[in-house]
Amino acid sequence: MYRPVDLARAHGLSAQAVRNYEQAGVIPPAARTASGYRVYTDDHVGALAAYVALLPGYGYRAAGEIMRSVLRGDLPAALTVLDAAHVQLHRDRETVDRVASAAIVLAASTPATPDPDGPVPIGVVAHRLGVTPATLRKWERAGILAPARSRTARAYSADDVRDAELAHLLRRGGYPLEHIAAVIEQVHAAGGPGPLAASIDQWRERITARSRAMLTGSARLADYLSSGVS
Repeated sequence: MYRPVDLARAHGLSAQAVRNYEQAGVIPPAARTASGYRVYTDDHVGALAAYVALLPGYGYRAAGEIMRSVLRGDLPAALTVLDAAHVQLHRDRETVDRVASAAIVLAASTPATPDPDGPVPIGVVAHRLGVTPATLRKWERAGILAPARSRTARAYSADDVRDAELAHLLRRGGYPLEHIAAVIEQVHAAGGPGPLAASIDQWRERITARSRAMLTGSARLADYLSSGVS
């Protein structure tokens, strides 16, 4: 038999956090003594260990869904959440590989310097790239470009022109639009095509860390399931 503080101490939590987790339904309800104090068992110890281990890899929302499904006896629902998280991780790996490949192309080419005279209309950008305005509008619909509007006309800033040039470069390299959109998003997050290459290793390290955390969380959940909860 355990008190809230006993469970909390093992994970560096507060007793209130354990009570909050019980209220959230991610560990089983506790029995109460005649005086109203919570009493936990080995079942609670295993559930809390599983939930805390799931958090780093799956996050609060998914970990909560997994544990609530397990505790109500719906193991297929819990496994569906686990599977979806691994599918997303696989997609993240594919994205970083695509961005890494694109970074090599970007590093080997220097886009033209944007006009210093301020925003330019779509026709000027299209002429510079040798494409039609319709192509630029298609890239905008794909989430690659987001020029501002001056009244009803598109106004391309220096950054917009840079994005268009990068998109044109990658398009010539055979990249589909959805891949180019992912690359442009990472260019923005990194602060430009230069820092992008440096950020790729860090991105891969984060994915690896998350993958290992998911492995650990899944193992603790398997331990809990093996204890006879389901």
